[in-house]
Amino acid sequence: MRIISLKPDVFGAIASSLCYLHCLLTPIIFLSTSANLNLNSSTPIWWNELDFIFISISFFAIYTSTKTTSKRFMKYFLWFGWLLLFSLIINEKISLFSLPGYLKDISAIGLAVLHIYNLNYCQCKNQNCCA
Repeated sequence: MRIISLKPDVFGAIASSLCYLHCLLTPIIFLSTSANLNLNSSTPIWWNELDFIFISISFFAIYTSTKTTSKRFMKYFLWFGWLLLFSLIINEKISLFSLPGYLKDISAIGLAVLHIYNLNYCQCKNQNCCA
């Protein structure tokens, strides 16, 4: 976690982007493995649990980013983006509501964009701006 605290927005953007790629690749891998296994529709457990790894990294990245951002609104946007993505992931796992899968994709992309925006436009230039 120490490495995340050095460049939290970079790690947050990477984690969100990898989460999005994971979301894109899941149907492809699912279809290719089911075609190869005579329609056995199981995906590896480790692949299904990657969501939680990405959301955990994203949590620590946002926690650290909100300490150093110079814009108050970014704190709220980052946490809202994370809560939305986390809620969509949990909803997908327990199937509480029937929601389109692209909402999770949009949320992950949005979180990556927020991290990049925060990195480029909302960083403190000195020690006193965030206090």
